[in-house]
Amino acid sequence: MSIPFYAKSEQNQGYIKNMEVVGYHDLNKMMAFQMALHKTEDGRYYLYCGSFYGAGWNILDVTDPAKPRHVKFFECCDPKEYKAQCTPKIQVADSLMIAAIGGGVPFLHGNKPEDKAICGLQIYDLKEDPENPKLLSFWSTGTDGMGVHRFAYNGGRYVYMPAECPGFVGFIVRILDIADPANPVECGRWWMPEQFRDGMLPGTYPEGHAAEKDWAMCHGCTLSPDRPNQLFMGYFSGGGIIVDISDPTRPKLVSQLKVQPPFAGKNCGARCHTYLPLRGRNFAVLTNEGERFPYFTAEKIANGPHRGAQPMNNLHMIDVSNPADPTLVAEFPYPEVPADFPYPNFNDCGIGCQGPFGPHNVHEPMGKPWLQDDPNLVYCCYFHAGMRVYDVSDPYYIKELAYFIPPNPEKPLFGPKLPGPMLGTAEDCVVDDRGYIYMDTLHDGIYILRLKKD
Repeated sequence: MSIPFYAKSEQNQGYIKNMEVVGYHDLNKMMAFQMALHKTEDGRYYLYCGSFYGAGWNILDVTDPAKPRHVKFFECCDPKEYKAQCTPKIQVADSLMIAAIGGGVPFLHGNKPEDKAICGLQIYDLKEDPENPKLLSFWSTGTDGMGVHRFAYNGGRYVYMPAECPGFVGFIVRILDIADPANPVECGRWWMPEQFRDGMLPGTYPEGHAAEKDWAMCHGCTLSPDRPNQLFMGYFSGGGIIVDISDPTRPKLVSQLKVQPPFAGKNCGARCHTYLPLRGRNFAVLTNEGERFPYFTAEKIANGPHRGAQPMNNLHMIDVSNPADPTLVAEFPYPEVPADFPYPNFNDCGIGCQGPFGPHNVHEPMGKPWLQDDPNLVYCCYFHAGMRVYDVSDPYYIKELAYFIPPNPEKPLFGPKLPGPMLGTAEDCVVDDRGYIYMDTLHDGIYILRLKKD
């Protein structure tokens, strides 16, 4: 009996339902993170892959999804000098590639606290030659930490980004005017009052990565073309936040919806990760991030600072018909567990105790015409539950349509020694206008998927 072309072995094939794997690329044993698609005027498709650990980007030509062609890996800086460098987040629109760069986190990446990194945004031109992006400019956050995280750009003049800023704690919202991409200028800011360092009470924020997760700070920004004056943000413990950006130089708070508690906390990731408005509808999806199980053991959880039962992390359906009064109206279902899965569920998934299970990234179309923007479908990389696709046409009765859990990786590609189980881990995704789903993984490569047709 033949095994799928993407399987590691007969015993390590992954799990799939109502989907098919069209193509695969191992990125030359590198790991991608957020990806951005670019469609040229002559109809070619390029996938630009940010790096969770590394100082640059991979480019794939995915015009033929069954035969992705590796174009090149190009660096943003000298990795020997900037040993903590990572290039995790990326957006493409108006033939511009805008890439966030910053430092890694020792817990995840294995770098040392004293290792250096460049923090900010680099802007590249793709119009002349999409296989050789031309650097136009670099904008610095003025810090030496994680730099810029999951930002929003759907073309035009403004980039909205969670970014570090001197004088503030964690990521605030910084707005960049790129009317001249060669000379970007910061034009606006927004933050929660407790993020203003000079106004902070002594001892308000304990030092350390784990404590940092319970701060109110911006994790990700999302835009929708039918809400041009609203910026949706996942704001860690601050919840889901909507701000009015009709004047980008002076954003104003519209609403805040907290979901922690009862959701999120302890060993999970971003308490509120993403706030995704569904185009043309009065609903948005709000997510809490889980965490990667290979970084945990039962002993580590039992003896760590966040011991005990782990709070639920989930996707939530929010009614935003009145943006000033967002209301939780439904929960997404628990991911279906395959019949032959080796564990009873995804909460107890190889650690030997309940871990911080939950979703990670969702497809964010932001109205880009070369991306699928179906407001009735939600695509989610659910860490060890793999890629999940949901029918949200009825916002109160959400149905899971399909899944793909990738094979387990055979060895780690980077970072510290992993104490926990090596599990297939879906990290991020993007879906093109042809319906092809690009999903990357923690210690493997990129899978190109599509839903099975009826």
